[in-house]
Amino acid sequence: MSKERIYMDWNATAPLLAEARDAFLSALDLTGNPSSVHREGRAVRALVENARRDVAALCGAEPSSVVFTSGATEAANMVLTPDFRMGRTPLRIGKLYVSAIEHPAVREGGRFQREDVIEVPVTKAGVIDCVALERSLSAHDRPSGLPMVAVMLANNETGIVQPVAEVAAIVRAHGGLLVVDAVQAAGRVPLSFGALGADFLIISSHKIGGPKGAGALLVRGEIMMPAPLVRGGGQEKGHRSGTENAPALAGFAAAARAASSDIEGRMNAIAALRDRLEAEMRLTAPDVVIHGADVARIANTTFFTLPGLKAETGQIAFDLEGVALSAGSACSSGRVGQSHVLTAMRYDHRQGALRISIGVTTTQAEIERCAHVFAKVAARRRGAGEAA
Repeated sequence: MSKERIYMDWNATAPLLAEARDAFLSALDLTGNPSSVHREGRAVRALVENARRDVAALCGAEPSSVVFTSGATEAANMVLTPDFRMGRTPLRIGKLYVSAIEHPAVREGGRFQREDVIEVPVTKAGVIDCVALERSLSAHDRPSGLPMVAVMLANNETGIVQPVAEVAAIVRAHGGLLVVDAVQAAGRVPLSFGALGADFLIISSHKIGGPKGAGALLVRGEIMMPAPLVRGGGQEKGHRSGTENAPALAGFAAAARAASSDIEGRMNAIAALRDRLEAEMRLTAPDVVIHGADVARIANTTFFTLPGLKAETGQIAFDLEGVALSAGSACSSGRVGQSHVLTAMRYDHRQGALRISIGVTTTQAEIERCAHVFAKVAARRRGAGEAA
């Protein structure tokens, strides 16, 4: 069997799309500053505004709602702050409530003090506990400021889809603000900013096949806005200063256009590949645990534990066989540690779990190769007497 490497870590970063690369390289030849009024500047400004339109379209939003950032982490740190303004009037956010399975960029709480970040539990199925959220918001100290809730639409490790519309109704009933991390959902489920009921939405370029170094915060109107994280020349209507990264935004826009096309058809095809892989895994190792298999997941993600095999050992074994996958989130400076997601789901996290995430260029042959490698890794586990 071929030893050519295969990439199955799309949730960490998607391969750069050819059209995104072409758009990025083409934009490098544009000289002007998008804030300049001469012809060269206007050409770059047009590129930036066209990118705003394409990114908004991916999210089912208006272009005016898009604030460009350097990535999803910056967008999270921008919006997760106790300091807001309603028009010109200061507005205080008292507490931040985050689900226990949030990405570290959100779970760390942005600009909130640690004691003002309240963790909301999830069920054993990996879904936010809406009863617990309701209870927390009912006990919120209103005089301290408004409550803010942050929840992801799709978990980066398990792929489990969260009941954002239900969360939004609870938050609205308590007069709070809702921030939705749609980084893993963008391009994998149809997005409608309005239908989600979110006040703010976060997405990232490189998760959908665009270049790294670009992201966006979508805002519902501009009456209620966070204090700027980056101050300076007043770009992005004063919400995010700094000369816009036009080449990255051109690539982001190209990726957004591709991600907007036939989402249902693409995801059905990807789901069929994932389901084939999971069927082969269960056949080879009936004791494999596929986390989130019984609830709604995005189509491309398999997060599994092979009893008796530690995640870091498994990751190395797959890598040596030419398969790139992750042991949970890949956003922790290369560290392989215990999964806070598994902990929140009350699963014995000591062995950890491995994540396979695929995409539009994944082939049936790659799925078969991955299944073959999985079988070899499982056999070594048994042969070494490591099985539970």
